[in-house]
Amino acid sequence: MPSQGVAVDFTATVNPVLNPTSDPKPMEQMKPNYLEGANFEARTVKDIIEPAKSISNKVSVRAALDEMQARAIDSSPVIDQRGELLGILSKNKMNRNVGGFGHDPKTEPVEAHIEKNNAYCFEDQTIAQAEQMMLHAKIDEVPVVTREKLLVGTISIEAIAQEGRKLGSRLDSEILREQSI
Repeated sequence: MPSQGVAVDFTATVNPVLNPTSDPKPMEQMKPNYLEGANFEARTVKDIIEPAKSISNKVSVRAALDEMQARAIDSSPVIDQRGELLGILSKNKMNRNVGGFGHDPKTEPVEAHIEKNNAYCFEDQTIAQAEQMMLHAKIDEVPVVTREKLLVGTISIEAIAQEGRKLGSRLDSEILREQSI
C-alpha cells in the first residue's frame, strides 16, 4: 500500500507487455467511460420511469378488479387521496379473499385487501440499485416513489434490461468510432 511506504507498480496491471517481469497485481483494470457520465450504475430510476397507474384505496373490490381487467394486469399499486403509496392489490388475492369468504365485491372496500410492506424504490436511486433489489426480491416490477412516499411511476426489470441494451449499443458505437480515428 502506498500509505505504508511500499511502491506499487501499476504498469503490469494496466498493460503486462510494458513490464513482463512483474507479477500481475490483483487489481481490476479501469475501462474508459465512452458515454461521459451516462454509465448504467450512475443513472437514476427517474431516467427510465414508466407512468404510474394506480388504484384509489376508496374504491370497491369490484371496481378495482374491473380496472385491473381493463388494463390486463394482475396487480396494482394503491394510493390514498394525496398520492401516497399504501401497498399493492393482487387480483388473485382479492378473488380468493372476497369471493371465497362470501363477501359482496360491489360493497367490499378494497382497503382491507391491500398488501402492505411490498418492495418499492425511490426515484433518486440508481438503476443498478433498483435492479439488485428486484432480483433479490424476485419481482418483475416495483412502484417508484418520492422520499415522501408519493407514487410517481413504476419500473420493470424489462425496462432496466432494455436500458442496459441501449447503453451497451451506444457504448459499442462509441468504441468503434474511436477505434476508426
